[in-house]
Amino acid sequence: MGEVHFVGAGPGAVDLITLRGKMLLERADVLIYTGSLVNPLLLDFTKETCVTHNSACLTLDEVIDRMAEAVSRDLEVVRLHTGDPSLYGAIREQIDRLNRLGIAWDICPGVSSFCAAAAALGVELTLPSVSQSVIITRYQGHTGVPASESPASLAVHGSTMVFFLSASLLDTIAADLISSGSYSVDTPAAIVYKASWAEQKVLRGTLGTLHEMAQSSGITKTALVLVGKVLGTEYALSRLYAPDFSTAYRQGSASVPKADTKKEDL
Repeated sequence: MGEVHFVGAGPGAVDLITLRGKMLLERADVLIYTGSLVNPLLLDFTKETCVTHNSACLTLDEVIDRMAEAVSRDLEVVRLHTGDPSLYGAIREQIDRLNRLGIAWDICPGVSSFCAAAAALGVELTLPSVSQSVIITRYQGHTGVPASESPASLAVHGSTMVFFLSASLLDTIAADLISSGSYSVDTPAAIVYKASWAEQKVLRGTLGTLHEMAQSSGITKTALVLVGKVLGTEYALSRLYAPDFSTAYRQGSASVPKADTKKEDL
């Protein structure tokens, strides 16, 4: 019997798919891909005989039917999702159906677009003394958000926040985060459009300028919004590399020059 492989396509750039993901694409007899989001150049990795289906044109039942029919003929199926399939990938509903049908499956992780966005910005999302947590969330659209996870309630933590699928709601993002009291109108914020794609755009500003930035650049979708002081300039140096910090590989010194422990600009 064949098998279904859920593969993370990565954020967009063709060379950001994993080696395993590329190998599975090359082996695929049937490919079902998220046509509205996956870079079509990835299809060039498939063999000439591979049959492709754009899931943007299919219902869940139709996707499962195509998987089941291929597997019954002992064919290898790749279900190609954007980024990493564990984030907003709608794979659980597919996996549950495959389990009921007795069809074997596995998951090949991918590089998430939030990682590509951080790379495009040249930032570390977890800086000492600034933020050690990253909240990945989205605003309610066709898919609901639990009331206990509303962005306004999550904002009270004041940590780094990354918003998926919310580029058309920038005024709401700014208002909710500012009203939480944990962020101000001057809190650093950024918009990364199509991270890692050739069309990538990187916009930097503050919560107060989010909407204006997007409007002036014509960005309404396919963008991530990042908010937090990690986008600023101040942070504490890592203790791991401090001269007085001992590890299994290095003995720390008894005294520390003051310059090694103060906050410094990026």
